[in-house]
Amino acid sequence: MTIRTRLMGLALASADLLIELDPDGRVAMALGSGPAKTRPAETLVHTSLFDQVGKASAATLRRMLVELAPATRSAPLEVLFNADEGRVRRASVRFFLLPDLAPNVSCAVTWEGVAYRLHDPEARRALTSEEFLSRARDVLTGDQSHPNLSVSFVDVDGLAAAGGEAGERLNARVEAALQAASLDGESAGRLGPERFAMLRDPSVDHDIGDEMREIGLSEGLELAVRASEARLDSGADPLSALRAMRFAVEGCLKEGGLERPEITFTASLSKTLNEAHAFRAMVRDRRFELHYQPIVDLKTGAVHHFEALARFAGTSGPADTIRMAEELALIEGFDLAVAEKALSRLRQRGAGLFKFAVNVSGASLSDDRYVQTLLRMTSGQPDERRRLLVEVTESAALADVEAAARRLSALRDAGIRVCIDDFGTGSASYDYLRRLSVDTVKIDGSFVRNLENDARGRTMIAHLVELCRSLKVETIAEMVETQATADILRSLGVDQGQGWLFGKAEAEPRTILSQQDPSAARRMGAVVGWG
Repeated sequence: MTIRTRLMGLALASADLLIELDPDGRVAMALGSGPAKTRPAETLVHTSLFDQVGKASAATLRRMLVELAPATRSAPLEVLFNADEGRVRRASVRFFLLPDLAPNVSCAVTWEGVAYRLHDPEARRALTSEEFLSRARDVLTGDQSHPNLSVSFVDVDGLAAAGGEAGERLNARVEAALQAASLDGESAGRLGPERFAMLRDPSVDHDIGDEMREIGLSEGLELAVRASEARLDSGADPLSALRAMRFAVEGCLKEGGLERPEITFTASLSKTLNEAHAFRAMVRDRRFELHYQPIVDLKTGAVHHFEALARFAGTSGPADTIRMAEELALIEGFDLAVAEKALSRLRQRGAGLFKFAVNVSGASLSDDRYVQTLLRMTSGQPDERRRLLVEVTESAALADVEAAARRLSALRDAGIRVCIDDFGTGSASYDYLRRLSVDTVKIDGSFVRNLENDARGRTMIAHLVELCRSLKVETIAEMVETQATADILRSLGVDQGQGWLFGKAEAEPRTILSQQDPSAARRMGAVVGWG
């Protein structure tokens, strides 16, 4: 790879430092700003990346490298980089895989703040947020039993205002004190400039607030400390508890969360657990509805099929609920419940022409249960399989694409069609199209909006349609809201359209659609098959 290409990669990454790693994690190339003036980027070459960060960070980085899929980019990870003369520097690290570079991996590093020296070489610094969650996983799933376990969420107001050497010393002392008060002395994490979380034994009497205030006064600064605590149910499934904790922590880290003291970890975790319990009960009792949005053949104007969309009582939309279900590993049961309801509607009298698309999260394809159960549901009615299309959503990425491909092929072999939903929004979209056996791709609405004024968008859709046709794959465009957009999509060769132009999702599927275009209205009423 040329130096120009690598520099383009650096610009693309918008990072301070771009590192190229060989398969063993050794630095083959480094461009940009090093961790310190006395330690420029080139000094990293021929060293192991894992030797440049703390042990906990190194373990997480190794795991991220193993899990990195082709043509994907990892989530950012906070680490402490070794700077020079015993100093460290906080950084955000992200891996990404350039096809021309494989099997080597690119690593983008963004420096955060300046290098600083630990106040006490023997003191343990607080973990980063990812390291803390990794530590929590080890505790919750480890062999050692912790019958008394809680998560303390600590806000130290005024900490971020301290600057210079005194500020570095104060931060080091606060982090060391939190680690000392945590379970086993190594289970405290820093979630933000003034926010911490730690695992601890609630039976141990320790006023961490008073200790933080004393540390602040010793450095000439008044600190306001707020702490809340949430007990983790020792009888609960450890992995479920960890998922709930991660979801709650991420909720507190959302935009604005760090600035709102009333959002406490206790409240967030309690809310998460309550919502998870309510979701399980809702799925068990089938207390949700399906509404059906028409998908129209753009050439004839006839209804092609309907997408079955879940609707929950008392919510403005299903997106947040679905995300929670994916994060807490509750989505598979829900996906099957949606399929069950859709099949029940297909079996009603007068529904012989209806064809439905149902959504399945990528997380539900992590094992064989979803496919096996869906095939069992339809085993007595093979005709029903020809009236179903499964849309694989990219909201939860496929962990094992090859295994998912085998499972989706089993559905297609049985007569159930397969669609890639939200195509173009994820970095793995084209990889999915290459590796998964599918019948249809649904072009994400972000490419369809403003299509009338977006020449580049029209060109991209035209190339995608040409590619899909060569693969004998049909195309659907979503978020079609105007007749002008529908006309453009039809001229580009897109097969079907979905959007408010043709109708919103309704409790009952309607094949007679009202449109402003009289000629289109005359074409409505038929239901076409999908071959």
